[in-house]
Amino acid sequence: MTMELFERGRMFRAAGDPSGAARFLSEAAASEPTNRAVLEELALAYFQSASLGRAEAVARELVRLDPSDGYARLLLGRTLARQSRDSEAAVELKLAAALGAESR
Repeated sequence: MTMELFERGRMFRAAGDPSGAARFLSEAAASEPTNRAVLEELALAYFQSASLGRAEAVARELVRLDPSDGYARLLLGRTLARQSRDSEAAVELKLAAALGAESR
């Protein structure tokens, strides 16, 4: 069931409907709260739909699960920057760069 929700969420996000994607992905995340792939897609869906508080919460959870995940730090940094929290964003973006994170 989680895989179906995950795939639907990815399809909605790829089709340009991040809000629709978030509905499926949040359900998948509720079933598997430590599934990093689901959480990453959910953070992106929230970010793209301008649900920045939610995007930040999910990105922080990704960082909590794996502090050495540069991409999670990149997501968090970009989310903070989009909220004009520049000093917080700078810390995360520097860590992301140090960890070799690249956009996906």
